[in-house]
Amino acid sequence: MFTGLSAFPITPFKQEAIDYKAFKGLVENLASANVDSICAIGSTGLYPYLTRGEKYDVAKLAVDHANGIPVMAGVGALRTYDVLKNVEAVQQAGVNAVLLAPVSYQVLNEEEVYGLYEAVSHEVSVPICVYENPRVTNFTFSDDLYRRIGKLPNIGAIKIPGTPFAKSSSKGISPSGASNSEGARRLASLREIVPAHIAIGVSGDSFGAAGMSEGCDLWLSVIGGIFPRTVMRIIDAAQSGNAVDAQAQSQALSGIWSMFARNGGGLRVVAAAAEILGYCETPSLPAPFLPIDKEEYSELEHIITKLSSS
Repeated sequence: MFTGLSAFPITPFKQEAIDYKAFKGLVENLASANVDSICAIGSTGLYPYLTRGEKYDVAKLAVDHANGIPVMAGVGALRTYDVLKNVEAVQQAGVNAVLLAPVSYQVLNEEEVYGLYEAVSHEVSVPICVYENPRVTNFTFSDDLYRRIGKLPNIGAIKIPGTPFAKSSSKGISPSGASNSEGARRLASLREIVPAHIAIGVSGDSFGAAGMSEGCDLWLSVIGGIFPRTVMRIIDAAQSGNAVDAQAQSQALSGIWSMFARNGGGLRVVAAAAEILGYCETPSLPAPFLPIDKEEYSELEHIITKLSSS
């Protein structure tokens, strides 16, 4: 399941309760686009904000309406005990993989993070996608830690930040895929560190086109959770060896990438997009989240109109 597009839909809320009807519509949109996998409760899906019962309900709804497409669910929590209970819940819901970040309030050290993955890897019966997101966890994986975690059972993929691909995405990619770029070198070093069966995925949507062009196995995408066909066209170009076209398509979305940067990530922007497209009501995020401002909302409506006509 760790290839192509892994689409990350939001978990929409209505009056401080999960809007399951709206979520079902989002999943059905992804299923109709035939995405490669769905991460039902990623960071965009608010996994740290949901109770264990809500995680089960959202995961089960995704599995039931994914039309056979593999489903992954986020299971991170502050305590390893709670992570293991979350794993149990989403596995009972029928997910095909779990997404695990080293969630913390007190910053964790390497031995603590290794211990987390070691504990989960021996209890889970589906693959684990290791999630590195220093912006929200304040933790960066060393190569030695990746090497150690890669030897554990049930590790299926690594979700890395897209920043090594920044130079390629900002200056364009050569038709050969910029094989000598920083991103390509980082990928090559990771391939030497972790076993061959572990997939390497890119995150950070503005870097997705470059990451896929330079050899990442999958793009774990926020925008793919609402515009799957747009992202799939970029991936198709990247994997067909047309890196320049893939980057051009990504550059056409620069207005959205800028919104992501101004709003601390994609969550608020993609929630607004789901509202504009009629999947859910406004506001669609729980407190204390606030919607994007009116000017950006109007700008996003304009971008969506252009996307819909393309």
